[in-house]
Amino acid sequence: MKKYKYLILLVFLMAGISACRKLNIPPKNIIQDPDVFTSNGGIQAYMARLYSELPIEDFRYSPQRGLNFFWIISPTPATTGEALSRDQTGSMQENLGGWNWGFWGGSYTIIHDCDYFIQTLPKYASTYSTAQVNAWLGEAYFIRGMTYFALVKRVGGVPIVNTVLNYTPGSDVTDLKVPRSSEQAVWDQVGSDFDFAIANLPAVNTDYGDGSRANKYVAAAFKSRAMLYAGSIAKYNTATLFDANKNQLCGIPASAAASYFQKAYDAAKMLDGVYSLYLSAWSATDKTAQYQNFINLFFDAASKENIFVREYNYPNSVHGYDAYNVPRQLIGPNGYSSEVNPTLNFVEMFGGLPKNADGTLKTLDASGHYIMYNNTMDLFANAEPRLRATVIFPGDAFKGQNIEIRRGIYTASSAGGISPLLPAGSRSQYPLTNLVISSTSTQTAYKLPNGTLMNPAGLSGIFTGDQTCAISGFSVRKWLDPNLPTSQAKENNETQTWIEMRYAEVLLNRAEAELELGSAGTNGANAADAFTVINQIRSRAGATLLAGTGSLTIDTLRMERRKELAFENKTYWDLKRWRIFDKEQNGTIYKILMPFYSSDAGKFFFDARTDERNDIYTYDPRWYYEQIPQGAIQKSTNLIQNPGY
Repeated sequence: MKKYKYLILLVFLMAGISACRKLNIPPKNIIQDPDVFTSNGGIQAYMARLYSELPIEDFRYSPQRGLNFFWIISPTPATTGEALSRDQTGSMQENLGGWNWGFWGGSYTIIHDCDYFIQTLPKYASTYSTAQVNAWLGEAYFIRGMTYFALVKRVGGVPIVNTVLNYTPGSDVTDLKVPRSSEQAVWDQVGSDFDFAIANLPAVNTDYGDGSRANKYVAAAFKSRAMLYAGSIAKYNTATLFDANKNQLCGIPASAAASYFQKAYDAAKMLDGVYSLYLSAWSATDKTAQYQNFINLFFDAASKENIFVREYNYPNSVHGYDAYNVPRQLIGPNGYSSEVNPTLNFVEMFGGLPKNADGTLKTLDASGHYIMYNNTMDLFANAEPRLRATVIFPGDAFKGQNIEIRRGIYTASSAGGISPLLPAGSRSQYPLTNLVISSTSTQTAYKLPNGTLMNPAGLSGIFTGDQTCAISGFSVRKWLDPNLPTSQAKENNETQTWIEMRYAEVLLNRAEAELELGSAGTNGANAADAFTVINQIRSRAGATLLAGTGSLTIDTLRMERRKELAFENKTYWDLKRWRIFDKEQNGTIYKILMPFYSSDAGKFFFDARTDERNDIYTYDPRWYYEQIPQGAIQKSTNLIQNPGY
């Protein structure tokens, strides 16, 4: 995959130039259509700007701050159920206005620019080959489809504007007040735009190589995602909204679900043999190799799993993911760390840890005392390699250091076993009796019986007042650059490539569509194929393979999707389209896992409990359809607000 550096097109629109007497002659400092559309460079610059503004939830996105936010100080993650954040307390609602990129207006700016390109390029078609023109039009349709997709998944039916709306000062603005179309019509528009892109884009985009520019298979991959989303809305959504003409602005008739699932399956199947799961130096028997393989797939530019990426290049296009998320002991110059901390709920999804009969993590022995470990990593000896590549465990190695995550030191005798520090289910703070716990921004080292000194919380555990530490007992591992020097882990200084679409997701889309269709699905859609696909993903992950087709249920598949795509800003949208966000989150206090060191035994034990902050999370069901900005409603009486706002 070749590097693609976004070009910048500066267009100066001036209301008037006093020195220009011949008003029918365009001022020389205004870029005109012929300047753009008669050269490859002009079109590439136009296209680069469109790509740079694609509404992608990447490193510079958070639900609170929106898209393309330059300074993501204290980021709120789009990782509900996966992680805790020191600043996400109580609810997970996306701010549609954002702090930087007004989503509604920004989306329609992109749509306008796509429409203008689609209308204008044919006027200059004779300058290029038919294949070139079709490919560029295909890209414009792809970008427009992506933008409508971003709108409809948030608010339901939106105004469909597929022609350039012209306005002359003082003229009638009635035609500019386009009403909302039905939600189904917008999903069909998304599908139609992707279909045009599939039909007109080449198999390989030769302008800049595959990866950061669309080709027909990229369009097919995103069509599989979009149609799967539409099918889920048709099947699971219950909220509705109709306008005066009985257009259903929110919701899709349930009878349409199968059609969308079939389209998702067909689009996913198009990628067979074109992309593949990343298996570089992978071994079916070596868990260390499986772990390293899953890490490498996010950094190998030549990976055949990468379908569509957003590349970053210093100094013009950068982010600060490492600065915000490295463990505390690797904190960079900006003073941020551990903003996203995986929950025990998430870690337990993967299996491989000792379990009680009820499926909960086993931390106590048969006599009711803590199980003791020589090393904190011993608890995770049988953990799935994919999990270890996603989450930093207490005591695991990263950048040549053992990541020290502890909650405190137990100072009483361990003879006869150590009883639980708190009653089961307690939401109280840990007692100070027999425990040395740091609760300030600095630690006082404790002298162990052998005379050595130990920091109670280690170097990355809970000891900072601002909570830039492992508040859940874990740190995130996925996406962190293992070769980035600590001195360079700074805001707006990092350049990892964001993988927006990879083949694993396409396989998951395909399998989910098959299960939703059932054995009656056409084109070979059936549970047996879904079973094979999921086991391919599990095999690469180092997970135990499913035993038979009967073991693959829709819930099993959803769990697999959450594990595979964790911290890729996909779970947030999956929970919304499945309409289970409120069921999972309302009244929930997520679980954490705190390691302690016994000074007497010279060993470690773990205490599983709910988040010490007692933050109860909520999700209002009305948020399945987000609020259309009031400013847009005020500008057009034809826009109807979503229910509950």
